[in-house]
Amino acid sequence: MSVLSALRELNREQRHTVLASFLGWTLDAFDYFLYTFVIVTITQEFHARRTEVTLGVFLTLAARPVGALLFGRLADRFGRRPVLMIDVLLFSLFELATAFSTSLTMLLALRFLFGVAMGGEWGIGASLAMESIPPKSRGLVSGLLQSGYPCGFFLGALANWLLFDHVGWRGLFVVGALPALLVLYIRRKVPESPAWEASQAAHGQRSLGEAMRGHWKLAIYLMCLMAAFNMFSHGSQDMYHTFEEVNLHLPTGSGAAFLLVALLNLGALAGGLFFGGWSEKVGRRRAMIVAALLAIPVIPLWTYGGSLLLLGLGAFLIQVMVQGAWGVVPTHLNELSPDAVRGTLPGFAYQMGNLIAAGTATAQSWLAEQGAGLPLVMSLWIAAVAVLLTLLVWLGPEARGVRFGS
Repeated sequence: MSVLSALRELNREQRHTVLASFLGWTLDAFDYFLYTFVIVTITQEFHARRTEVTLGVFLTLAARPVGALLFGRLADRFGRRPVLMIDVLLFSLFELATAFSTSLTMLLALRFLFGVAMGGEWGIGASLAMESIPPKSRGLVSGLLQSGYPCGFFLGALANWLLFDHVGWRGLFVVGALPALLVLYIRRKVPESPAWEASQAAHGQRSLGEAMRGHWKLAIYLMCLMAAFNMFSHGSQDMYHTFEEVNLHLPTGSGAAFLLVALLNLGALAGGLFFGGWSEKVGRRRAMIVAALLAIPVIPLWTYGGSLLLLGLGAFLIQVMVQGAWGVVPTHLNELSPDAVRGTLPGFAYQMGNLIAAGTATAQSWLAEQGAGLPLVMSLWIAAVAVLLTLLVWLGPEARGVRFGS
């Protein structure tokens, strides 16, 4: 089944819900990745070391569990739709405020606050979409939702390429406030989750402890799983533009640098859609394992291609596999989560994994500075994490096709 066929089987309200959730994650990622494109420029403006500026990446990722827990609990108590609107407004406002940073300390503090708001979006958007569609559509829609992340990465690269020379890094963060307009669409077109309404009618509001009784081992497993997933994605993406500038000598805003990032994100889009849909046939775990393992033989092309053509092919293929594995994650986590905490648990597990993996960019930068160089560090990182991820998925449970709200 193609994505268009799957979407045609949804009614109008379901399509609006899927689109809003996709756009929320796309624009969230757009705002996040703008920072990674201007690390070198910020380093020069504030006369700081690159490792100090990459703390902004760490702080954003480290703050996301706070937002996932805060906004997730609000979504479980008051509904997915209103809390999602508040969350989108907040991360847009903090993105705008970043443009007016007068010091590196102020900038890092604002990236932390942005991370809190960013932490709530994924879990709420994914649960709202997954709870609103038929079970047979979850795999493809999961891949579509997760493809919002590389789409946001692509839009960030496009904005950097087209606008950086004209507006500078501060102007990019002003542009990053545009996602606030999504709230108007959600308010007009997106209904509340029927599964959340059914769960409220059947069980009412329960404390987190009551709702999680008997599920704490699952929560710990999901956090470990998402730590590996986040080391997989951030290890292949966050330092990639720096790799372009430092090792490939492609200046920020250049057409060649944009082309590589564009190919990287096209691969991510294709991988998320393919493996997400494929998981409906072969199962969630098998699809994720195959994608993770296939990343390993692609690594030499990705970092040691030797020419723009081969590097572009490597960038495309590595993200087919990395985001292919990720394309199954939204439905996998939501299917494993109990009804009463589906607004909280998937997002919190995801963002706790982010917290564990938050030092990825800083660790890669530090290791590279010790003499290993970014290409070798990034290569070994992805190979090791692919093996770790495969083991964690293989050892875990699966709940493909489970009913929500019953």
